[in-house]
Formats: sequence, structure tokens, C-alpha cells
Amino acid sequence: MEQVLLGGLHLLGTNFFKCIFIFVSTFFLQNTYCYEFTILSDQDIVGTLGKHLIKESDTFVKLARQYNLGFNELLMANPNIDPWLPEVGIEIILPTRFIIPSNIKREGIVINLPELRLYYFPENRPGVLVTHPISIGRMDWSTPIVNTSIYSKAENPTWYPPQSIIDERASQNRPIDRVIPPGPENPLGNHALRLMLPGYLIHGTNMPAGVGMRVTHGCIRMFPEDIERLYLDVPTGTLVQIINQPFKLGSIGNSHFLEAHPPLQDTIADTRGVMTELTKTYISIFSKGEVSFNWSYAEEIANISNGLPVKVN
Repeated sequence: MEQVLLGGLHLLGTNFFKCIFIFVSTFFLQNTYCYEFTILSDQDIVGTLGKHLIKESDTFVKLARQYNLGFNELLMANPNIDPWLPEVGIEIILPTRFIIPSNIKREGIVINLPELRLYYFPENRPGVLVTHPISIGRMDWSTPIVNTSIYSKAENPTWYPPQSIIDERASQNRPIDRVIPPGPENPLGNHALRLMLPGYLIHGTNMPAGVGMRVTHGCIRMFPEDIERLYLDVPTGTLVQIINQPFKLGSIGNSHFLEAHPPLQDTIADTRGVMTELTKTYISIFSKGEVSFNWSYAEEIANISNGLPVKVN
């Protein structure tokens, strides 16, 4: 298979689209990859795995922003690499191959919570899929699993912290005002999509290093350049499906692949729960009949949960 080099990025195969967002400030000029694919109606898997040669000053936080990946995604795909001081000259895996979530409407926005990833099917571009990393609510502020829609859009939004956050910050001796105007101190960033679900938004951030982690108070947080692109593209009324699929199955011909992510701690408590969830996923995908499936290997992949699609037959 051909290996493609783009900058410091090696991509195996094709199906990669590079978007360059250029941000000029007093301090930096930044290029950011995004992932946009043309897909068939029955296509399950998009993209190819990439590799990056570590250079001086690279960290996983920096590389996540550069390659439009979540911090946790890089960490899971490269479990034996120091994310803060990776050894110069080694190659790391870029988890840039994705199994599309199953049993969804392929329209609007799909947010897969365990995967910490958003999928967008633009209404005005049939057959196109865009995907971005996200942050979700931490365990004590979990993001709800629900179908909803985009209620409104706000540029340079003002933030009105709910009483629960005001109380939490007060208990930490970090008081905040009841109104946070637009600007560098506003955690919503420069763009926000308000959901029909009261109190929940898809928004930017003033702390992009946290994208790809469970760190929010329930909202969906994105890199500033990602939410800006989504904000400009998505209309109000767009369907938003928030789902819980830690294990995703997809096929290419007669080959079947499993992509496993750590289940949400507040939904699966033990190994038996992992196998139950994996079995449910198998049944939902292959309900029309049995297929060749290496269960012992699939269980191993599910327990490792490194986020990489792996052939399991």
C-alpha cells in the first residue's frame, strides 16, 4: 500500500482531506487538519491510519490540535509513549481511521460520547461526512444520551453560569461572576450552538488543550477552528443525536472490524458489562445472520480499548 507524506504526517492509503485554517495573531500562525470524507450509503469505515515522526518540542496536546484529534485518542493509540516528552525520532500512530456509528440516522450531528467524537452529515452536501474530536461532561456532570436539535446559534456568546457551577467554584475558592461577557475569559469561546435540551450547548473553548477529554460540565466542547466551521455550516433545526457506542463494528467486503473505546464509567461497571455491550453491538449489526467472528480476540480488543479499528475475523 502506498504511503503518503504530508508535512510530518504519513498516511497509509487515501480518503484523507486536508483543511487549512490559518489563524494570525501576535504570537503564532497555525495550520489544522480536518477530516472530511465522501461516503457511500452502505459504507461503514472511512480514513486510514497515519503516522507522525516526533520532533523536538512535540507533545500530544500540540499534535492533537495539529491533526484534529483528541488528546485521549492519541494516548490510547500510543499507550507506551510519554505524552508530554515523547522521544524525538520515534513514530507514533495517528488514529485517523473511523468506523461510522451504527443504528443512527445519517443526518445532522451525531455525538458518540465514549468515542469523544462528533460526526456531521451536511444536509447541503449529500454523501459527505465530517468528523471532529470533542470534550464531554465529566462523570459527575455527564452529558445526556438523547435526540435533540439545534435551537439557536450565537457568535461571541455571553455565558451565564448556572447556580450549580457558581456554587462549585465558590467551594473551590475560585468564585466567578454571574455574567461572563465575550472575550478570552469566556469558556464558551467565540461560537456556540444551543440545543433544544435546556442548558446544553456545542461550543468552542478558551482552553483547547482539554479537547478530547471528559472535562466539561455536560456541554460539548470543540477546538475553536472546528466549532467555527460547524457554526458556519449547520442550520438551526438540525438533528443532534447523542449516543453511547463504545464498541463499533464495520465491514469491508467479508472482513469485519471492531473499534473499541473505554465505556463510560457511569454506564458499565465491570468486564461482564463489557462483554454484554459487545454482544449487543454484534447482534444489532449482524441481526440478519451469523458471520465469522473471533470472539476471544474481539473480547481482548474490547478490553484494551485503544480506539483503532481492528480486523476480528
